[in-house]
Amino acid sequence: MQLLLIRHAKAEAHGHPLGDRARALTAKGQKQSRKVGTFLVREELVPDLVLCSPLARARETAEIVCGVTGADPPVIQDWLGCGMRPSEALGQLAVFAPSCPRVAIVGHEPDFSGLVEYLLGTRQGLVRVKKASVILLNVNPPHAGGGMEFNVWPSMLPE
Repeated sequence: MQLLLIRHAKAEAHGHPLGDRARALTAKGQKQSRKVGTFLVREELVPDLVLCSPLARARETAEIVCGVTGADPPVIQDWLGCGMRPSEALGQLAVFAPSCPRVAIVGHEPDFSGLVEYLLGTRQGLVRVKKASVILLNVNPPHAGGGMEFNVWPSMLPE
C-alpha cells in the first residue's frame, strides 16, 4: 500500500470559542490545501481513498484536496483525531490495504511524526511533520518497521 500522510494546513489560532476541534483553516490554509491537491495530481499520486480526522481543520483540508484531485469525498475516522496511536492506525489501515493501493490520511502532529518513526523503526524525536506537507510511505502490508520508501514534500509550492 502507498500511504500518503497529509498534515492539515494552517488553521485558526488556538483559543477558538467552540474549542480546538472547531478550529477551521485560514485563507492561507485553504490555499495550502489546494496546492497539496495540485501537487498530488501533478505527481500522479491521487489517492484511491482519503481518510481524515474528525477535527474541522483536517476535515476541511481533506475536502479541499479531494475536490482538487477528483478523489471521492474523505471518510471521517475517529482514530485519526489527536492522540492517534501508531499500532491502532496500522490495524485500521490494514483493513483497506487489499482494496485500496493508495490511501491518504489527513491528520495532526505529533501523531504523524510518531507514525513515521514507528514505521521506519527510528527513535522518537527525529521526525517533525510540517503543516500542509505530504509524506509517502510504501508499506506492504502496514506494520511497524515496514516503510520501504520515504518521501517528504513540505509546502510543495512557494507561498
